This record gives sequence, structure tokens and C-alpha cells, in this order.
Amino acid sequence: MDQVPGSPHKPQDAQGGDGLPGCSRHPDRPTGVRCTRCDQPICPECMVSASVGFQCPSCVRGGSGTGHAPQATAPRTIAGGRIATDPRLITMILLGLNAAVFLAVLATGGTSSWLPSRLDLVGLAADPSQFRLVGVAEGEWYRLLTAMFLHQQIAHFAFNMLSLWWLGPPLEAALGRLRFIALYMLAGLGGSALSYLLAAQNQPSLGASGAIFGLLGATAVLLRRMNYDMKPVLILLGLNLAFTFLWPNIAWQAHVGGLVVGAAVAFGMVHAPRDRRTLVHVATCVVALLAIVAVVGVRTLQLLS
Repeated sequence: MDQVPGSPHKPQDAQGGDGLPGCSRHPDRPTGVRCTRCDQPICPECMVSASVGFQCPSCVRGGSGTGHAPQATAPRTIAGGRIATDPRLITMILLGLNAAVFLAVLATGGTSSWLPSRLDLVGLAADPSQFRLVGVAEGEWYRLLTAMFLHQQIAHFAFNMLSLWWLGPPLEAALGRLRFIALYMLAGLGGSALSYLLAAQNQPSLGASGAIFGLLGATAVLLRRMNYDMKPVLILLGLNLAFTFLWPNIAWQAHVGGLVVGAAVAFGMVHAPRDRRTLVHVATCVVALLAIVAVVGVRTLQLLS
């Protein structure tokens, strides 16, 4: 069947009157420009500027121009996380969770609420209201987690949330959302685990302080990695440690545990080799979690033996 010149069915490599091929998307438009990736002819309407030459719309949609997926060359944080449009999202969610639990405590009686006795961290103790033994050693493992979001006193809650708001967004922006939430949770669980191991078995503890100290340790590691001035964060860390050991009724074990785990996890995140970054990050988090599980297991055996 004969074809009419300029027809949409004209082959892409057909020559125009001036000897130029037709555009791959608009065959009736001769062009001397080709896509730098697929080498298909492209007309001015289809040209997309690239670092070298022009690309066609299909290649732009299909990849980054490097042979990898489009997201492979997207901007990354120092730890390899994706740069988020809102670097405070996870921080605000954590603030909201802590606030929700605190409001629940206030709504059920505040300092006389029954809720803390069900959610705080305690190793093994008799609960007269329930006529039974309670605690992590009795299988209530959730207390290691729920205690991280539990506060009874307004001053305690306000100080921890102000610290979270101050430390959280810069770390979230530097690490990325997934790494930041992993750091926060592991630091909080690390604080709970050390408190469970070293504190008296019937001594309850609660609060986000372990996770907050983890963020403080991570901030110190990050500033050192970026060669920033360490004096402000070291002074702040020293003051917080002084309050930890000098102020009465503070679970120093949770603070120290959170600090150690947070600093260790952050070190693995910001110092991982670029070509093995994901592997090192996963391994760091897994090792930290296994260490926490081991500490909890050892203490449970002690209390039950």
C-alpha cells in the first residue's frame, strides 16, 4: 500500500525533503538532533535538556540517564537517606505520640492515674491492685517500649519534648526519616534495657529520656563527622550527665543506655562506606537490637532463677 508523504505512519528513519530523519514522536517533522541515550531523532518540541545534549521524553521518564533507576541519582543526606520536603515529620509524629499518652494519663487522674502502673518499666514487682506479679520478667515485654512514651509530671514531659523538638529535626534531615526513627527507637529500647538490667527489680521508670539522650549522642557523632564545632554539644552533654547523676529520682541507667546505643547506631550510619551503606546500616541496627535482646534475656533469667 502506498504511503502519503508526511503521514503519521511514515517510518521513523524515513528521510525528509532535506535528507533529515523524522522525529520519533512526530514523524512528519525532520530533525537533525538525536536523543543522547536512545539515539532516536527528536524535534524541538520533544527535546529535554540534559547535562550533555538533549534527551527524549521517554528516556527522561524511564531513568536517570546513568543506567540506574531515576531515584538512584536523587539528592541524598550524609547517611544516604532521601531528602524529605518536611524534615520534621517523624519528629512531630513522635511528639504527638508522647503528647497523646501524657493527655491520657492526665485524663485518668494525673499523678494518681492507674495508667502508669500498667505501662511503666518495671522488672518484677507485686501489684496490689491486680493481686499478681507484673513486669518485664513476667512476660510484659511491651513495657520496654511503652515506658518510652510515658510521662506523669508536666515538667518532665515539657523538658523531654523541648529536647526532642530541638534535637530531632536536624538529625531527621541529616539521616533521613527511616534511619532517624530506627535511631530513636533503638536508643529508647537501649535505655530501657540497661535500666531493666541495673535498676532494682521493683523500681519503676518512665519517660523519653533514654531516646533523647540517644539523639544527643547521635548529634555529637554527626557534628564530629561533619567537622563542626563540638564545644556546644559537649557542654550540653556534660550538663545533662551532671543532672543525671546529681539530681534525685532520675533513672541514670536509661540515660546512659540511650546515649551509648544512640551514639553507636549514629556512628554506623554516618561512617558507612558509600558502596556498602545499606548493608552497614542494616547490620548496625540488627547488632544493636540483638545486644538489647541479649541484655533483656540475661536480666530475665536472673530474676526468674
